[in-house]
Amino acid sequence: MALKPEPITPFHSVQQALRVLEAVTRHVGGVSEAQLARETALPAGRLTPLLSMLHREHYVTRVGDGAYAAGPALDTLATGPGRETALTHRLQDSLSRLRDTIGAAVYLSSYVDGEVRITQYADGPCTPRVHEWVDFRTAAHASAVGKCLLTQLAHDDRRDHLARHRAARFTSRTITDERTLLTRLAAQPATVPVLDLQEYAVGTVCAAVPITAGKRVGSLALSLPLAHAHRLRRAAEELNRHAAPMLLSLALH
Repeated sequence: MALKPEPITPFHSVQQALRVLEAVTRHVGGVSEAQLARETALPAGRLTPLLSMLHREHYVTRVGDGAYAAGPALDTLATGPGRETALTHRLQDSLSRLRDTIGAAVYLSSYVDGEVRITQYADGPCTPRVHEWVDFRTAAHASAVGKCLLTQLAHDDRRDHLARHRAARFTSRTITDERTLLTRLAAQPATVPVLDLQEYAVGTVCAAVPITAGKRVGSLALSLPLAHAHRLRRAAEELNRHAAPMLLSLALH
């Protein structure tokens, strides 16, 4: 399965974060921010927020007089025993925090063996998840999750998926014409969240952003009741800003 070679903002953030972590691990006793700036060639305006995020996520820890060293999360995810369990728990904690920050149900998904899979989610009494009235595996053409995953595939892989899962009409807004759907998927900017405006289910709007680590094609998504549709664009922007820590967890695993 081929990937579209399109960079995304969270991807760039993670690549920079990995450069910082690589530099930090070279200094067992700790390294100053000034030294990290020299070694990573990142400007202070980019390095400082990256270090703040890495510290908040426990990938680095403060030692000595403002120096940084490798944190416990880095050891657990990269080299520690029980890495799969640690990753699952970490992602679930991140999803729960994101649900509370955005005020929406949030989902992690991946495209595995030619199928859409929701791997983890976080919802609550005030943030209900989407009712899966049609199997998400057959609804990629209509859901934000599915369309976001399809945008990350090569053209032939998209056509293969649509050949196996014919585009059915779920609502009056569902796109069922394959040519139109493929055109829209190809035109989707990599840095702009993919939207579902009542295409999968009447009364629900959704947004999704790609989180691709290595060969893993994934997405981070949210859903809102139609009554909260006015919040969708801002919530989607917030979703995009919070994608980097989860993508970093996947990249380190």
